[in-house]
Amino acid sequence: MSEEKKDLELEEEANASGGPEEGREKKEPVTLEGTLYTWTQALVIAVVGVVMLFTFGVRLISVNGPSMQDTLYTGDQLLVLNAMFCDFKAGDVVVINDYNAEPQLNETLVKRIVAVGGQTVDIDFSSGTVYVDGRELDEPYIKEPTYTPEGTEFPLTLAEDEVFVMGDNRNHSSDSRDARLGPVKTGYLQGKALLLLTPGATPDTERRDWGRIGLVR
Repeated sequence: MSEEKKDLELEEEANASGGPEEGREKKEPVTLEGTLYTWTQALVIAVVGVVMLFTFGVRLISVNGPSMQDTLYTGDQLLVLNAMFCDFKAGDVVVINDYNAEPQLNETLVKRIVAVGGQTVDIDFSSGTVYVDGRELDEPYIKEPTYTPEGTEFPLTLAEDEVFVMGDNRNHSSDSRDARLGPVKTGYLQGKALLLLTPGATPDTERRDWGRIGLVR
């Protein structure tokens, strides 16, 4: 069989089978409606995700008052991790809502955990030194030593479901030293402060220090 005849037969077979493109799926043309639908779907999923995150995972809290200076100032906006995801420990900055407290303290509080369940807290108010289980605490975060008793008797041993909290501005803070609040049940801990998102005004300068944004320590 001649080469020309072979080529002719192959060409006829290809034409009969519909060519090499047959059997392939045709791509749907890109339309404006299709693009809008895809972007709308992605936007809805993102919005639902954010709502779920802020409903169950995190929340925003605004600091009010001088009790956490110079760690936090009035007007600071904090990102707080929900309590259900927290393993609270000494040193954590936490948000508290204790409705068993006296009316004067019946509000959202931001404080630092000093001791947890089962530990014993003692304070030497003459030297301003805090002890937990007989060991002096290293507290680089405080504004000044702890000189104000506020009414709670020491030494104090915490129940397993309690934490002892204090503000970093020790002598201008209503906290667990105050008999109206005392040790806080862990069930009243709303969450742990993770990030300082937007700073309030620094009292000395009355300006926002944007360099403060970051992890809450």
